[in-house]
Amino acid sequence: MTAPASSRDAATFDLRAIAIPAFAPSLLFGLGEGAILPIIALSARDLGGSVAEAALVVTLLGIGSLVSNIPASLITMRWGERWAIVGAALWCALGMAICLLTHALVPFALGIVAVGMSAAVFGLARQSYLTEAVPVAFRARALSTLGGVMRIGLFVGPFLAAAAIHRFGLGGAYGVGIACLLFAALLGVKIPDLVHHVETVVETADVAPARAPTLRSVTRDHRRVFLTVGIGVLLVSAVRASRQAVIPLWADHLGLEASVASLIYGLAGGIDMLVFYPAGKVMDRKGRIWVAVPSMAIMGAALLLTPLAHGAIALLIAALAIGFGNGIGSGMVMTLGADYSPSPGRAHFLGVWRLMSDIGSSAGPALLSALTAVVTLGAGIAVTGAMAFGAAGVLWYWIPRARG
Repeated sequence: MTAPASSRDAATFDLRAIAIPAFAPSLLFGLGEGAILPIIALSARDLGGSVAEAALVVTLLGIGSLVSNIPASLITMRWGERWAIVGAALWCALGMAICLLTHALVPFALGIVAVGMSAAVFGLARQSYLTEAVPVAFRARALSTLGGVMRIGLFVGPFLAAAAIHRFGLGGAYGVGIACLLFAALLGVKIPDLVHHVETVVETADVAPARAPTLRSVTRDHRRVFLTVGIGVLLVSAVRASRQAVIPLWADHLGLEASVASLIYGLAGGIDMLVFYPAGKVMDRKGRIWVAVPSMAIMGAALLLTPLAHGAIALLIAALAIGFGNGIGSGMVMTLGADYSPSPGRAHFLGVWRLMSDIGSSAGPALLSALTAVVTLGAGIAVTGAMAFGAAGVLWYWIPRARG
């Protein structure tokens, strides 16, 4: 079974026709990952790890993803998007199985690294697949929906895990994750193969055949993109990653109860999930800049106002604004990466693109932590808000104004 993969088919394309093969594996992967995220630190503590060691194990998830972006591009180029998706889901299930069955901290940590590695491969392969399978006129909607269903999975996963933990203990969460990932792999096998539309070079006596792009050549040829829009994407990722710590930290600073902080965080996440498709539609019809800049500007303003919140209601308003700004930017980084990625060589480009994004995701919370330790939490949040405005400025300057 083969999927059409060109903007030539835009007139007859129906996004709903590929909904199950394109989005269901991502939803299941998000459910599986979301099921274990809240209990990684608790599991590490149960295995005898100290608080510091438990925190380190949690960071291994991001490190595993960070170091696997470039290998993910090589895997996708070698085996294709479909089998990369299947392999990543199975590898993630294996990592969770190790976490479930081990009784020592080191093997548990290795299992968490495997989960992070699989997330990099899965994320790159699914982005590359949709970039090829969906016409350009529908690209932003497709990738925004992809980001949205992943967020839904991460949001719902902990609730499924909570029910399993109540019945089976902490191991129940890993059981839920493994089941979701095996189902994702099964659906991945049924994903239609792609038809890659690539310009054909005719070999003549005077024209040498085009060489297959390499990671080095793609990075070299697109270095201007990486050093302009790519810097904006790095800042976007730093702000997004930092926002996850801002709300609970400021709630703790205000002395709010944990239940209140969780409620505020959950409501912000709910707003985040509701607006992804309209934002994608705006990007397709008006242009990427119409969403990218407002997304960061709204988040920047909300973050700058957060240190001024002196009660639960004020913090809730700021958190909802942060969630709205982040939500309308769903799929934005993937869409920009798809727009600039070349074919052939798309997987190599996206590997570097996702590496820059992951560097931002790691650097943002680290900067917030450092500023909080050296100055104050309020100052750290304010700098994060300023970074959001910096990202808005970079994207406004460099993203083309043309639609699509």
